[in-house]
Amino acid sequence: MGLQIERIPTFRDNYTYLVVCDATREAAVIDAPEAKPVIDRVEQTGAKVTQILSTHHHPDHAMANSELAAHFGGVPVMGHVSDADRLEGFTRGLDEGDTVTIGKENGRVLFIPCHTRGHVAYWFEGADALFSGDMLFAAGCGRTFEGTAEMMFDALVGKLAALPDATRVFCGHEYTETNLQFAASVEPENADVAERLAQVQAIRSRAADDWHDATPDEMTIPSTIGEEKRLNPFLRASDAEELGRLRLLKDEF
Repeated sequence: MGLQIERIPTFRDNYTYLVVCDATREAAVIDAPEAKPVIDRVEQTGAKVTQILSTHHHPDHAMANSELAAHFGGVPVMGHVSDADRLEGFTRGLDEGDTVTIGKENGRVLFIPCHTRGHVAYWFEGADALFSGDMLFAAGCGRTFEGTAEMMFDALVGKLAALPDATRVFCGHEYTETNLQFAASVEPENADVAERLAQVQAIRSRAADDWHDATPDEMTIPSTIGEEKRLNPFLRASDAEELGRLRLLKDEF
């Protein structure tokens, strides 16, 4: 028993997650910009949604919070405590070390500001699952909108890279191919990057024209923390200064 994790394609390239406790069928929705794809998947699985979780306030991760909360009977909408005034539908604040419970499974809140000042991740240690939003992507990371290179280094290298290697990384977007192309440009000698890029290009060559129609065999998510430490140049940075240089290069890539 554990968690059933449904990857729901939303917007142009977003991942929304329906996370269901196998034992109780209680569920959480994580990072939902659209309601209909989520409602459809909930009906298909027979899950009972008890909460809405957001990693950060950006509309492409949270626009549907209020609509979904109302549809599922007024369930709480949770995000970082600092986002009370800008997270759609916000009803409850969370912070570092707090616990979220889905049925019989507990997850820990990790405060990882930088992409936004109120960014969090949800780590379910027992299920080897991390929901990292737009802070950590497969082979990449999010832009520094509201933070600094030092904050990014602390979040990525100090906190997320320290999680167990088997931890699956469920991130916010299908950016893996372009992230690996960048990784190959800065680490051309990295054979692991070259191998994974070829695999991902084969996967993405099957992609539907409309992301909403994507099937699991067209998705490159999840990766794992162990894979990210081999492939992701941002997790391989030695200090904040190097990481900041990499982020500037990626912004221009």
